[in-house]
Amino acid sequence: MAPTLLASARGAPGLSQAEARRAGTSKTTLSVYEHERVSPTLGTVERILAAAGHRLPTTPVIHWREADVGRGRSAAVPDRLPDLPVHEAVRTLDLPLHLEWSRPGRTVDLADRRQRARAYEVVLREGRPGDIESIVDRALLVDLWDELVLPRRLRAAWQRIVDLARGTDG
Repeated sequence: MAPTLLASARGAPGLSQAEARRAGTSKTTLSVYEHERVSPTLGTVERILAAAGHRLPTTPVIHWREADVGRGRSAAVPDRLPDLPVHEAVRTLDLPLHLEWSRPGRTVDLADRRQRARAYEVVLREGRPGDIESIVDRALLVDLWDELVLPRRLRAAWQRIVDLARGTDG
């Protein structure tokens, strides 16, 4: 992970001598890290990223539970909502066959509110944790929540998580 991360954060190959000094390393040592000959410590990665104008973010891990939504069905429900980067939250995507089996190859423009609402309904009803984490964005779901057409028990299973995201859960 570190070599790709370091190389992409710096953007262009070759750390300047000044950047290397700011990072407390040498250009040679950085090359060793980027070519995976040696693994840098976390502190070293943070210093190199800082010299390149970046920082290492953390992302909370989402935990999942299965909620009974009736008629022998269950749905995956997270303990927190995913926060997607904007370019992912509003991208155009082909819904996977297991989500949209009646319309294979359906393309959805998540930047379009109506299309996003229909896609979120399908993903919340039929989606696996990976689908939900890669398609549903916290802020956009909260914004659409009251308009979504969802089975009563599914809505109830998700309501507390949406309330937490809104800051309205007591």
